[in-house]
Parts: sequence; structure tokens; C-alpha cells
Amino acid sequence: MRSKLAVAAIAGCPVFPASSPWNQRVDDRAVHPRSDAMVQAIGADDTVHPDFGSGTYEGRPIGIPYQVVSRSQKRSSVAFTYAGESDRGPYPIPANPRIEGGGDRHLLLVQRGSCRLFELFAAERRDSTWHAGSGAIFNLRSNKLRPKGWTSADAAGLPILPGLARYEEVAAGEIKHALRFTVSRTRKAFVFPARHYASTLTDPDLPAMGQRFRLKAGVDISKLPRQARIVATALKRYGMLVADNGSDWYLSGAPHQQWDNDALRALKALRGSDFEVVSER
Repeated sequence: MRSKLAVAAIAGCPVFPASSPWNQRVDDRAVHPRSDAMVQAIGADDTVHPDFGSGTYEGRPIGIPYQVVSRSQKRSSVAFTYAGESDRGPYPIPANPRIEGGGDRHLLLVQRGSCRLFELFAAERRDSTWHAGSGAIFNLRSNKLRPKGWTSADAAGLPILPGLARYEEVAAGEIKHALRFTVSRTRKAFVFPARHYASTLTDPDLPAMGQRFRLKAGVDISKLPRQARIVATALKRYGMLVADNGSDWYLSGAPHQQWDNDALRALKALRGSDFEVVSER
């Protein structure tokens, strides 16, 4: 019998309820009928790439950072490129926020006390004004989804934070939620819990936004280093959701100085053919 474990928490806030699709185990769900074709479309021989770690790359931490802000943090208005699908805010952005490197420039904020999650895509301050491509605000105590057809700070219209591998979870011995990953080509479709697509392609063998993949039960992960093995165990139990268009099989996590980059690189032993698509029903 499975033990009923508490969901992950940050700053005293649950990272969504236990009933959230992010926090549901899927190791006993059926395999999607087009699983093999979808894996082939992404790349059965391509390897997993942990897109997070310790240290810096091009002067920024490796991964998608997040930070906790107080309830009294001064809020700023944000000018959005995609204002029609963004939550207006204002957003509690500190003076020197942690922003993801590269073109995506995600900015993730958890507000202590209110348990609100604020996420921005392509965040940048120009003079005294904040600009972003899109933004979303989530209640971490609620399973409420974005309006159908709306993006978020991620192409799939999903929150980013719950899909990150976090060192604190690995240090405690278990990741108890699904992870976020990217593929280069997606279908013009989205499946629960995603709310938005970002493609014009209609090939049914391509994954939709929100498509959940899991590491096959029979894949031997016993020889992986501890940090990699805990991540791989989560991939067997909870799987990973297609969240954005990007490099194939790139797995997301938050940067931390205690990540062992050599151990994480061991995840590259996992190939696309080691995964299967979970049925949506």
C-alpha cells in the first residue's frame, strides 16, 4: 500500500494541493496508444538532459531560479506583450530578483503568507518599468487552472514552479511531484492540465502541450548516483509534462550550490526509448 505523503512545500505553502495533477502518481496508469510514435517523434535515441545544476553558465545560475518574498514586498506594474492572456498584477518584484538566464528569462516568486505564486516570462526592467512577454498568478492552495486557451509564463499555460526538481527535495530523499520538460516540436493541441498550445503542426505523433511521459518501470536506475536516482524515481512515479517548446528531453530544475553536476549528468544514460506516454484517461 502506498503511504500518504505530504505534498512539497515552500515558505510554509503547499506547492498545490495533494489532488493537483502535479502531485498525482501515475505509475499504475495505462500507456497511451500512440506512445511509441510520440517517443520516436521526439527522438528515441536521444538522451535526457538535466537543464539545472550548481555553479553558473554565462554568468547565471544553471536552471530556473525562484525566490520567496514577503507579503509586504512592494508591488510593481508590468507591461505585457501578451496582455490579453496575462494576469495584470501588480507583481511583488524585489529590487534584484533572480531571473533565469538565456532567452526565456523566467522570474518566479512565492509570496509568503498569501501563498500566491507569481511567474513572468521574458522579464526585464527597462529604466524604472518592468516588461514581460506574459505573466500568471496562481493560488498555491488551489487547483484552479488558467482560462482555456490562455498561456502563462510557460507555453502550455501551466505553472513552472511545481515542475522543477529542487535540491531540498532530493536532500530529503524524495521528489513527490511530476517534473517539467521541453521538446522541440509539439502538436497544435493541449491536454489536461495544460491550457494552451504553441504550434501549427497537426501530426498526431507529436506530443501535445501537457502530455505526460514517465520512465518505464523496468528501466534499471539502481546504479545511478543518489541525486540522479531520486530524480529518476520521480520520473517513474509521477512522470514529466511537456511544458514548452525547446530542446528535446530537457528536464527542468532550480539551481542550487549543492547539486552534484557529475551525478546529474548520469541522467544522460536515460534515452527517449526508456520513456512511455501516459494515457490521458
